[in-house]
Amino acid sequence: MPQSRTATTFAPPVMEARRWLDGVVHPTDRPLLNVSQAAPVDPPPAPMRAAMAEMVVNDAEAHLYGPVLGLPALRETLATQWAADYGGQISPDQVAITSGCNQAFAAVIASLCNEGDEVILPIPYYFNHRMWLDMSGVNTCPLMVGEGMIPDAAEAAKLITPRTRAIALVSPNNPCGVEYPGETLKAFFDLARTHGIALIVDETYRDFDSRTGAPHDLFADPDWSDTLIHLYSFSKAYRLTGHRVGAVIANAAQLAEMEKFLDTVTICPNQLGQRAALWGMQNLAQWLAGERDEILNRRAAISDHFPLLAEQGWKLMGCGAYFAYLQHPFAMSSAELAPKLVADAGVLLLPGTMFMPDEFPDGESQVRVAFANIDRVGVKTLFERLAKQRY
Repeated sequence: MPQSRTATTFAPPVMEARRWLDGVVHPTDRPLLNVSQAAPVDPPPAPMRAAMAEMVVNDAEAHLYGPVLGLPALRETLATQWAADYGGQISPDQVAITSGCNQAFAAVIASLCNEGDEVILPIPYYFNHRMWLDMSGVNTCPLMVGEGMIPDAAEAAKLITPRTRAIALVSPNNPCGVEYPGETLKAFFDLARTHGIALIVDETYRDFDSRTGAPHDLFADPDWSDTLIHLYSFSKAYRLTGHRVGAVIANAAQLAEMEKFLDTVTICPNQLGQRAALWGMQNLAQWLAGERDEILNRRAAISDHFPLLAEQGWKLMGCGAYFAYLQHPFAMSSAELAPKLVADAGVLLLPGTMFMPDEFPDGESQVRVAFANIDRVGVKTLFERLAKQRY
Protein backbone atom coordinates (compact mmCIF):
# COMPACT_ATOMS: atom_id res chain seq x y z
CA MET A 1 0.00 0.00 0.00
CA PRO A 2 1.51 3.37 -0.99
CA GLN A 3 2.39 5.86 1.72
CA SER A 4 0.28 8.94 2.30
CA ARG A 5 1.69 12.31 1.35
CA THR A 6 2.10 13.23 5.01
CA ALA A 7 4.14 10.09 5.53
CA THR A 8 6.55 11.15 2.79
CA THR A 9 6.83 14.75 4.02
CA PHE A 10 9.44 15.71 6.62
CA ALA A 11 8.40 16.39 10.23
CA PRO A 12 7.67 20.00 11.29
CA PRO A 13 11.16 21.44 11.94
CA VAL A 14 10.29 23.59 14.96
CA MET A 15 8.58 20.65 16.67
CA GLU A 16 11.55 18.43 15.88
CA ALA A 17 13.93 20.99 17.39
CA ARG A 18 11.87 21.22 20.56
CA ARG A 19 12.39 17.51 21.11
CA TRP A 20 16.12 18.18 21.42
CA LEU A 21 15.30 19.83 24.76
CA ASP A 22 14.04 16.57 26.27
CA GLY A 23 16.22 15.49 29.19
CA VAL A 24 18.57 18.49 28.98
CA VAL A 25 19.01 20.42 32.23
CA HIS A 26 20.11 24.04 31.88
CA PRO A 27 22.12 25.58 34.75
CA THR A 28 20.44 28.47 36.55
CA ASP A 29 23.30 30.77 35.54
CA ARG A 30 22.94 29.73 31.87
CA PRO A 31 19.25 29.52 30.99
CA LEU A 32 18.22 28.33 27.56
CA LEU A 33 18.33 30.87 24.75
CA ASN A 34 15.57 29.78 22.37
CA VAL A 35 16.19 31.35 18.98
CA SER A 36 14.47 28.62 16.99
CA GLN A 37 11.07 30.11 16.20
CA ALA A 38 10.15 33.33 14.42
CA ALA A 39 7.19 34.30 16.55
CA PRO A 40 6.69 36.69 19.45
CA VAL A 41 6.07 34.94 22.76
CA ASP A 42 4.43 37.93 24.43
CA PRO A 43 0.64 38.38 24.28
CA PRO A 44 -0.96 41.25 22.37
CA PRO A 45 -0.55 44.68 24.00
CA ALA A 46 -2.79 45.37 26.98
CA PRO A 47 -5.09 47.86 25.18
CA MET A 48 -5.79 45.30 22.46
CA ARG A 49 -6.51 42.58 25.03
CA ALA A 50 -8.92 44.92 26.79
CA ALA A 51 -10.67 45.60 23.49
CA MET A 52 -10.83 41.88 22.78
CA ALA A 53 -12.36 41.22 26.19
CA GLU A 54 -15.03 43.78 25.38
CA MET A 55 -15.67 42.04 22.08
CA VAL A 56 -16.06 38.65 23.78
CA VAL A 57 -18.72 40.01 26.12
CA ASN A 58 -20.60 42.42 23.88
CA ASP A 59 -20.15 41.40 20.24
CA ALA A 60 -22.36 38.38 19.62
CA GLU A 61 -21.17 38.10 16.00
CA ALA A 62 -17.65 37.37 17.25
CA HIS A 63 -18.85 33.90 18.31
CA LEU A 64 -20.63 32.89 15.09
CA TYR A 65 -19.69 31.79 11.60
CA GLY A 66 -18.70 34.66 9.34
CA PRO A 67 -17.96 35.12 5.64
CA VAL A 68 -15.51 32.58 4.25
CA LEU A 69 -13.27 35.29 2.81
CA GLY A 70 -13.26 37.28 6.01
CA LEU A 71 -14.70 40.22 7.89
CA PRO A 72 -15.80 42.85 5.35
CA ALA A 73 -14.55 45.76 7.47
CA LEU A 74 -11.10 44.17 7.80
CA ARG A 75 -10.90 43.46 4.07
CA GLU A 76 -11.85 47.05 3.30
CA THR A 77 -9.38 48.52 5.79
CA LEU A 78 -6.54 46.35 4.52
CA ALA A 79 -7.32 47.30 0.92
CA THR A 80 -7.36 51.00 1.78
CA GLN A 81 -4.16 51.00 3.84
CA TRP A 82 -2.19 48.78 1.46
CA ALA A 83 -3.24 50.88 -1.55
CA ALA A 84 -1.94 53.96 0.23
CA ASP A 85 1.25 52.24 1.40
CA TYR A 86 2.13 50.79 -2.00
CA GLY A 87 0.78 53.57 -4.22
CA GLY A 88 -1.64 51.38 -6.13
CA GLN A 89 -5.27 50.40 -6.52
CA ILE A 90 -6.57 47.56 -4.34
CA SER A 91 -10.28 46.88 -3.85
CA PRO A 92 -11.86 44.97 -0.94
CA ASP A 93 -12.97 42.19 -3.29
CA GLN A 94 -9.27 41.55 -4.00
CA VAL A 95 -8.58 40.86 -0.30
CA ALA A 96 -9.30 37.68 1.65
CA ILE A 97 -8.63 36.98 5.32
CA THR A 98 -7.26 33.55 6.20
CA SER A 99 -6.47 31.50 9.30
CA GLY A 100 -2.85 32.62 9.32
CA CYS A 101 -0.43 33.22 6.47
CA ASN A 102 0.42 29.52 6.15
CA GLN A 103 -3.20 28.87 5.25
CA ALA A 104 -3.08 31.72 2.76
CA PHE A 105 -0.20 29.99 0.98
CA ALA A 106 -1.99 26.63 1.12
CA ALA A 107 -5.15 28.12 -0.37
CA VAL A 108 -3.19 29.83 -3.14
CA ILE A 109 -1.43 26.60 -4.12
CA ALA A 110 -4.72 24.68 -4.03
CA SER A 111 -6.22 27.23 -6.42
CA LEU A 112 -3.24 27.26 -8.81
CA CYS A 113 -1.81 23.76 -9.02
CA ASN A 114 -2.60 20.23 -10.09
CA GLU A 115 -0.76 17.02 -9.29
CA GLY A 116 2.73 17.13 -10.79
CA ASP A 117 2.80 20.89 -11.32
CA GLU A 118 5.84 22.90 -10.27
CA VAL A 119 6.53 25.93 -8.06
CA ILE A 120 9.91 27.67 -7.94
CA LEU A 121 11.24 28.38 -4.43
CA PRO A 122 14.52 30.19 -3.72
CA ILE A 123 16.66 28.22 -1.29
CA PRO A 124 17.15 28.44 1.61
CA TYR A 125 13.33 28.29 1.65
CA TYR A 126 10.65 28.69 4.30
CA PHE A 127 10.15 25.02 5.19
CA ASN A 128 6.35 25.16 5.58
CA HIS A 129 6.07 26.23 1.95
CA ARG A 130 8.00 23.14 0.90
CA MET A 131 5.94 20.95 3.21
CA TRP A 132 2.66 22.11 1.69
CA LEU A 133 3.92 21.62 -1.85
CA ASP A 134 4.97 18.07 -0.92
CA MET A 135 1.60 17.28 0.62
CA SER A 136 -0.16 18.72 -2.45
CA GLY A 137 1.75 16.58 -4.93
CA VAL A 138 3.39 19.73 -6.34
CA ASN A 139 7.08 19.62 -7.21
CA THR A 140 9.42 22.14 -5.62
CA CYS A 141 11.95 23.57 -8.09
CA PRO A 142 14.80 24.92 -5.95
CA LEU A 143 16.45 28.17 -7.02
CA MET A 144 19.80 28.77 -5.35
CA VAL A 145 20.12 32.37 -4.17
CA GLY A 146 23.04 34.49 -5.31
CA GLU A 147 25.10 37.33 -3.88
CA GLY A 148 23.73 38.68 -0.61
CA MET A 149 21.24 35.77 -0.44
CA ILE A 150 19.16 37.44 -3.18
CA PRO A 151 17.55 35.31 -5.91
CA ASP A 152 18.11 36.13 -9.58
CA ALA A 153 15.18 36.25 -12.00
CA ALA A 154 17.45 35.29 -14.90
CA GLU A 155 18.40 32.07 -13.10
CA ALA A 156 14.74 31.41 -12.30
CA ALA A 157 13.89 31.70 -15.98
CA LYS A 158 16.03 28.63 -16.64
CA LEU A 159 13.80 26.56 -14.33
CA ILE A 160 10.45 27.41 -15.95
CA THR A 161 8.74 24.52 -17.75
CA PRO A 162 5.22 23.95 -19.08
CA ARG A 163 4.31 22.62 -15.61
CA THR A 164 5.47 25.74 -13.72
CA ARG A 165 2.55 27.50 -12.05
CA ALA A 166 4.20 30.01 -9.72
CA ILE A 167 7.32 31.51 -8.20
CA ALA A 168 7.11 32.07 -4.43
CA LEU A 169 9.27 34.72 -2.73
CA VAL A 170 9.46 35.79 0.92
CA SER A 171 10.64 39.34 1.66
CA PRO A 172 11.93 40.26 4.18
CA ASN A 173 13.11 36.73 3.89
CA ASN A 174 12.62 33.74 6.15
CA PRO A 175 15.14 32.23 6.90
CA CYS A 176 17.81 34.65 5.68
CA GLY A 177 16.33 37.96 6.86
CA VAL A 178 17.39 39.86 3.74
CA GLU A 179 15.12 42.45 2.17
CA TYR A 180 14.70 41.88 -1.55
CA PRO A 181 15.33 45.07 -3.55
CA GLY A 182 12.36 46.50 -5.40
CA GLU A 183 14.20 45.92 -8.68
CA THR A 184 14.53 42.22 -7.85
CA LEU A 185 10.81 41.86 -7.18
CA LYS A 186 10.01 43.77 -10.38
CA ALA A 187 12.27 41.47 -12.40
CA PHE A 188 10.47 38.42 -11.00
CA PHE A 189 7.10 40.09 -11.64
CA ASP A 190 8.01 40.70 -15.29
CA LEU A 191 9.31 37.15 -15.64
CA ALA A 192 6.14 35.66 -14.19
CA ARG A 193 3.89 37.83 -16.37
CA THR A 194 5.84 36.92 -19.51
CA HIS A 195 5.32 33.22 -18.81
CA GLY A 196 1.72 33.53 -17.62
CA ILE A 197 2.45 32.21 -14.13
CA ALA A 198 1.79 33.67 -10.68
CA LEU A 199 4.28 35.57 -8.55
CA ILE A 200 3.53 34.87 -4.88
CA VAL A 201 5.16 37.45 -2.59
CA ASP A 202 4.93 36.60 1.11
CA GLU A 203 5.42 39.82 3.09
CA THR A 204 4.75 38.44 6.55
CA TYR A 205 7.55 40.60 7.97
CA ARG A 206 6.82 43.82 6.05
CA ASP A 207 6.21 45.75 9.30
CA PHE A 208 9.87 45.24 10.26
CA ASP A 209 11.47 46.22 6.96
CA SER A 210 14.31 48.68 7.60
CA ARG A 211 13.54 50.75 4.51
CA THR A 212 11.27 53.77 4.49
CA GLY A 213 8.43 53.88 2.02
CA ALA A 214 7.07 51.05 -0.06
CA PRO A 215 9.48 48.12 -0.52
CA HIS A 216 8.29 47.71 -4.12
CA ASP A 217 5.95 49.28 -6.67
CA LEU A 218 4.23 46.15 -7.94
CA PHE A 219 0.77 47.33 -6.89
CA ALA A 220 1.31 50.55 -8.89
CA ASP A 221 0.93 48.50 -12.07
CA PRO A 222 -2.76 48.93 -13.00
CA ASP A 223 -2.91 45.27 -14.05
CA TRP A 224 -0.96 43.85 -11.08
CA SER A 225 -3.67 41.28 -10.38
CA ASP A 226 -2.93 39.31 -13.56
CA THR A 227 0.34 38.15 -11.96
CA LEU A 228 0.83 39.18 -8.31
CA ILE A 229 -0.47 37.33 -5.26
CA HIS A 230 0.47 39.00 -1.97
CA LEU A 231 0.48 37.25 1.43
CA TYR A 232 0.51 38.82 4.89
CA SER A 233 0.26 37.86 8.57
CA PHE A 234 -1.17 39.84 11.45
CA SER A 235 0.58 37.50 13.90
CA LYS A 236 3.90 39.31 13.91
CA ALA A 237 2.52 42.85 13.84
CA TYR A 238 0.09 42.51 16.76
CA ARG A 239 1.30 39.31 18.50
CA LEU A 240 -1.87 37.51 17.42
CA THR A 241 -0.08 34.21 16.83
CA GLY A 242 -2.64 32.08 18.65
CA HIS A 243 -5.58 33.70 16.88
CA ARG A 244 -4.39 32.74 13.38
CA VAL A 245 -5.15 35.75 11.17
CA GLY A 246 -3.51 36.22 7.79
CA ALA A 247 -4.42 37.76 4.47
CA VAL A 248 -4.04 37.29 0.73
CA ILE A 249 -4.44 39.91 -1.99
CA ALA A 250 -5.15 38.64 -5.49
CA ASN A 251 -7.64 39.03 -8.29
CA ALA A 252 -11.25 38.36 -7.37
CA ALA A 253 -11.51 35.30 -9.64
CA GLN A 254 -8.53 33.70 -7.88
CA LEU A 255 -10.09 34.40 -4.49
CA ALA A 256 -13.28 32.70 -5.65
CA GLU A 257 -11.25 29.54 -6.30
CA MET A 258 -9.50 29.87 -2.95
CA GLU A 259 -12.89 30.24 -1.26
CA LYS A 260 -13.66 26.61 -2.11
CA PHE A 261 -10.57 25.48 -0.24
CA LEU A 262 -11.10 27.81 2.71
CA ASP A 263 -14.76 26.88 3.13
CA THR A 264 -13.79 23.21 3.25
CA VAL A 265 -10.94 23.63 5.72
CA THR A 266 -12.05 26.25 8.24
CA ILE A 267 -15.37 27.70 6.99
CA CYS A 268 -14.30 31.14 8.21
CA PRO A 269 -11.27 32.77 9.85
CA ASN A 270 -11.20 33.27 13.61
CA GLN A 271 -13.81 35.91 14.31
CA LEU A 272 -12.23 37.35 17.46
CA GLY A 273 -8.81 37.44 15.85
CA GLN A 274 -10.16 39.29 12.83
CA ARG A 275 -11.79 41.92 15.02
CA ALA A 276 -8.57 42.28 16.99
CA ALA A 277 -6.59 42.75 13.76
CA LEU A 278 -9.03 45.41 12.62
CA TRP A 279 -8.79 47.17 16.00
CA GLY A 280 -5.01 47.03 15.73
CA MET A 281 -4.99 48.59 12.28
CA GLN A 282 -7.23 51.36 13.54
CA ASN A 283 -5.51 52.05 16.87
CA LEU A 284 -1.97 50.69 17.11
CA ALA A 285 0.05 52.45 14.41
CA GLN A 286 2.26 54.23 16.93
CA TRP A 287 2.71 51.11 19.04
CA LEU A 288 3.65 49.08 15.95
CA ALA A 289 6.21 51.73 14.98
CA GLY A 290 7.79 51.20 18.39
CA GLU A 291 7.86 47.45 17.84
CA ARG A 292 9.61 48.02 14.52
CA ASP A 293 12.19 50.26 16.18
CA GLU A 294 12.93 47.54 18.74
CA ILE A 295 13.39 44.86 16.08
CA LEU A 296 15.68 47.17 14.10
CA ASN A 297 17.68 47.76 17.28
CA ARG A 298 18.12 44.00 17.71
CA ARG A 299 19.14 43.75 14.08
CA ALA A 300 21.78 46.41 14.71
CA ALA A 301 22.96 44.43 17.74
CA ILE A 302 23.61 41.46 15.46
CA SER A 303 26.01 43.56 13.40
CA ASP A 304 27.53 45.26 16.44
CA HIS A 305 28.36 42.04 18.25
CA PHE A 306 29.10 39.75 15.32
CA PRO A 307 32.87 40.31 15.53
CA LEU A 308 32.75 37.95 18.55
CA LEU A 309 31.84 35.16 16.13
CA ALA A 310 33.78 36.40 13.12
CA GLU A 311 36.99 35.92 15.10
CA GLN A 312 36.09 32.23 15.38
CA GLY A 313 35.43 31.80 11.67
CA TRP A 314 31.67 32.36 11.57
CA LYS A 315 30.13 34.37 8.72
CA LEU A 316 26.99 36.51 8.69
CA MET A 317 25.21 35.62 5.46
CA GLY A 318 21.99 37.58 5.96
CA CYS A 319 20.22 39.65 8.58
CA GLY A 320 16.88 41.42 8.87
CA ALA A 321 13.30 41.19 10.09
CA TYR A 322 13.42 38.46 12.79
CA PHE A 323 16.41 36.55 11.42
CA ALA A 324 20.17 36.21 11.19
CA TYR A 325 21.48 33.51 8.87
CA LEU A 326 24.97 32.29 9.72
CA GLN A 327 27.69 30.05 8.34
CA HIS A 328 29.44 28.04 11.04
CA PRO A 329 33.15 27.02 10.89
CA PHE A 330 32.92 23.44 12.15
CA ALA A 331 33.68 20.19 10.33
CA MET A 332 30.25 18.75 10.97
CA SER A 333 26.79 19.14 9.52
CA SER A 334 24.52 21.74 11.09
CA ALA A 335 22.06 18.88 11.58
CA GLU A 336 24.53 17.42 14.08
CA LEU A 337 25.71 20.77 15.44
CA ALA A 338 22.31 22.20 16.35
CA PRO A 339 21.30 19.47 18.84
CA LYS A 340 24.76 19.59 20.43
CA LEU A 341 24.44 23.34 21.04
CA VAL A 342 21.39 22.72 23.24
CA ALA A 343 23.47 20.92 25.86
CA ASP A 344 26.85 22.52 25.23
CA ALA A 345 25.82 26.17 24.92
CA GLY A 346 22.22 26.36 26.12
CA VAL A 347 21.19 27.54 22.64
CA LEU A 348 18.32 26.23 20.53
CA LEU A 349 18.59 27.28 16.89
CA LEU A 350 17.72 25.63 13.59
CA PRO A 351 20.19 23.98 11.21
CA GLY A 352 20.40 25.11 7.61
CA THR A 353 19.56 21.57 6.52
CA MET A 354 15.95 22.29 7.51
CA PHE A 355 15.76 25.01 4.84
CA MET A 356 17.13 23.11 1.84
CA PRO A 357 16.45 19.90 -0.06
CA ASP A 358 18.71 17.01 0.90
CA GLU A 359 20.58 17.18 -2.41
CA PHE A 360 21.91 20.67 -1.62
CA PRO A 361 24.83 20.40 0.83
CA ASP A 362 25.15 24.13 1.58
CA GLY A 363 22.71 23.89 4.47
CA GLU A 364 25.15 21.67 6.37
CA SER A 365 27.36 24.69 7.09
CA GLN A 366 24.51 27.11 7.90
CA VAL A 367 22.20 27.89 10.83
CA ARG A 368 19.27 30.26 11.40
CA VAL A 369 18.90 32.48 14.44
CA ALA A 370 15.46 34.00 15.11
CA PHE A 371 16.03 37.00 17.37
CA ALA A 372 12.43 38.15 17.86
CA ASN A 373 12.54 37.25 21.55
CA ILE A 374 16.05 38.21 22.64
CA ASP A 375 17.05 41.81 23.23
CA ARG A 376 20.40 43.50 22.57
CA VAL A 377 21.90 41.96 25.72
CA GLY A 378 20.56 38.57 24.68
CA VAL A 379 22.21 38.89 21.27
CA LYS A 380 25.58 39.53 22.93
CA THR A 381 25.07 36.58 25.27
CA LEU A 382 24.13 34.33 22.36
CA PHE A 383 27.26 35.21 20.43
CA GLU A 384 29.46 34.82 23.50
CA ARG A 385 28.14 31.30 24.02
CA LEU A 386 28.58 30.32 20.37
CA ALA A 387 32.09 31.80 20.25
CA LYS A 388 33.21 29.48 23.05
CA GLN A 389 32.28 26.30 21.18
CA ARG A 390 34.99 24.16 19.61
CA TYR A 391 34.14 21.10 17.51
